[in-house]
Amino acid sequence: MPALTAARPPFALARADQARLRGHLEEAIRRARSTRSGTALAAVTVTLDQRTDPTAVVVASRRAGEPWFVLEQPDRERSALATLGCVVELDARGPDRFAEVAAAWRRLACDACCDTDDDRGRPRGSGPVAVGGFAFAHEGGQAPHWSGFAPASLHVPEVALARRGEDVRMTLHALARRGSTVDGMFDALEARCHELRLTGLPLLDPDPAGRVRVASTMPPEHYEAAVARAVEKIRAGALEKVVLAREVQVHTGRGRAHDAGGVLGVLREAFPSCYVLAVGRGDATFLAASPELLVRRDGLRAGTLALAGSARRSADPAVDDHLGEQLLRSEKDRSEQAIVTRRITRALERVALWVTAADEPQVIKMANIQHLATPIRAQLAERVPAVELAGRLHPTPAVGGEPWAVASPLIPSLEGFDRGWYAGPVGWTDLNEDGEFCVALRCALLDGSLARCYAGVGVVRDSDPAAELAETEVKLQALLPVLAL
Repeated sequence: MPALTAARPPFALARADQARLRGHLEEAIRRARSTRSGTALAAVTVTLDQRTDPTAVVVASRRAGEPWFVLEQPDRERSALATLGCVVELDARGPDRFAEVAAAWRRLACDACCDTDDDRGRPRGSGPVAVGGFAFAHEGGQAPHWSGFAPASLHVPEVALARRGEDVRMTLHALARRGSTVDGMFDALEARCHELRLTGLPLLDPDPAGRVRVASTMPPEHYEAAVARAVEKIRAGALEKVVLAREVQVHTGRGRAHDAGGVLGVLREAFPSCYVLAVGRGDATFLAASPELLVRRDGLRAGTLALAGSARRSADPAVDDHLGEQLLRSEKDRSEQAIVTRRITRALERVALWVTAADEPQVIKMANIQHLATPIRAQLAERVPAVELAGRLHPTPAVGGEPWAVASPLIPSLEGFDRGWYAGPVGWTDLNEDGEFCVALRCALLDGSLARCYAGVGVVRDSDPAAELAETEVKLQALLPVLAL
C-alpha cells in the first residue's frame, strides 16, 4: 500500500463515487421541489484508508468557528465518529425538546437521497447522521458562556468520518434547495474534500511559565453546606437521592488559549474505556471523558448502564482490589446504585417487551476512579428512536435525583450555577433512528484561556459533606491535571 501522506489526496472521490454523489444531488434537488420544506438531504459514503484517524482529521481541518464533533471509545474496536460543519441545525427547547428534535430528524431522513446498499458490517455512525447533544435541564445553557449550546441541538454535518476496527468511512452531506444546482453543490463538497488534512493530533504543549490558576466558582465550604442541606431533606423523607455538582475554573497564564485538540489526545490515551467526546460551537469546545452510557439502540435492541457509587484507584494492585471490594460491599454505594437501576428499568419497561438487568453490580475501573455498574438490556416493543429513548431516560438518578420532581428544583438552588450541557446526553443518530448517547461527565467547557470543569456526586442519607467534597476532587482529576499543564 502506498504511503499515506498529505501529498497524495487521500480524500479525493473516485470516479464511481463522484457519479453516485451527482446522482444523489440530482434526486435531492427534484425532491426539494416537491417537499413542503423546499429542502432534501443528499449524502454519499466512501471507504477511506484504514490508517485514517477521524478525530485527527477533524481537528486539523476545522475552519475557524466551524461546528465540530467527536465521540470515541478506543477500547471498543477503536470506535470513533468525528464530524465537521453543519448543513442543517435541529434545535429545540422546553420539556418536549427530545421528541421535537427526533421528529425533525425523521422528516429529513425520510426524504434523504443516499446510498441504499446494506449497511451491515459498516462502522456504527457511518452514512447520514445527526450529531450533538442536550443540556441537563430543558431550558439549560442560558448563561452567556453556554452560548451556542442550545438545550437540544443536533447538527447534520458536512463531513462525517466513522471508524470501527480497520474500517473507516467518510460521508459527505449536502442540503438541496429548490434553487440549488448539481454543479454548485458537487463543487463545494469536492473542494471540502481537498481541504481535509492528514496529520496526528497536536501534542499538548505545557505553559513554560506554569502560570495556571485553578479556583472553585463557589468556595468548597459552599459545596459542603449544600450537601449538608440535601442530607437534611433526604433524612426528612423529601427524597431518596440528589446529585450535586461543582464548577472549577482553570485560567491559563497570559491569555494563552486551551488547546482542545491536544487535550483530546491526552484524554483518549489516558481513558481508552471511556467515551471521549468534543462538541465545538463557535470559539468554545465542550469535551469530556465519560464512563457512562445513557442508551444505545440497534433496531429493536436497547442497552444502557446504571452507574453510581465511586472509589479512588491505587497504584498498588492489592490496595486497588481492596478498594474495589469495599465499594462492592458498601451499603451506601449499593443503595445509590440500586436507585439508578430501578429508575432506568422502569423507564424502559414502558416501551419494551422485556428488560433485564444484572443481578449484582460489577466494579468497572477507569484510570483514576472505579464505579459500581449494572448493565441493562431491553427488547423494544416498537422502534422508539434513539433520541426519544435518551429523553425517556434522562436524567437518570446517577446525575439527577429520586424522585426527580423533588430533585429538579433543588439542584440549581443548592449548586448555584448553570450546568449547561454538563450531565446531559451527547451522541448521534442515523437514518434508521439507531444511535448512541453517553452522559457528559468528567467534562469541561473550553473558551479561550478559561476552562470550566464539572464534577458531581450522589448525595444520600448517609452522605458525609467532607467525603463528598473529596470525591468531587477525585473526579476532577480526570481533567484538571491536563488543563493545568
